[in-house]
Amino acid sequence: MIQSPDGSVFLFREDNIEVGIHWLPPGGGIDPGETPEECVRRELREETGWTDLEPRRLLCTWEHDFTHQGVPVRQHEHIYVTTGPHREPTLEAPGIHWQWLSPRRLATLGEPLWPPRLPALLAESRTEPVHLGLVI
Repeated sequence: MIQSPDGSVFLFREDNIEVGIHWLPPGGGIDPGETPEECVRRELREETGWTDLEPRRLLCTWEHDFTHQGVPVRQHEHIYVTTGPHREPTLEAPGIHWQWLSPRRLATLGEPLWPPRLPALLAESRTEPVHLGLVI
């Protein structure tokens, strides 16, 4: 997850027929032999084109179940925070909407966020990650 110095976060809005509308940070599956931090760098590069961002701190971990192309999936996620300036991605996927959301807008969004409790997690000044467990 990319957070700007003013506290805004960069998220994608997906409207998936199997999952529904939800907002989520750039990310994806870990490749064999890849660490979570290496995955963060690769996914940021693949989904935004940005190559100058480094994972700073592990915000949280969580698991959730969903269906992808008709296949049930249980996904375990590591959500890292990195800091970067407001800017547009240099790569864009068709049909994917992105936005920089202020802390206030994030807290009043009214649509599901992945991970859940994201505004509260970002507002806390913890140094240790929060483990949300399986969220149903």
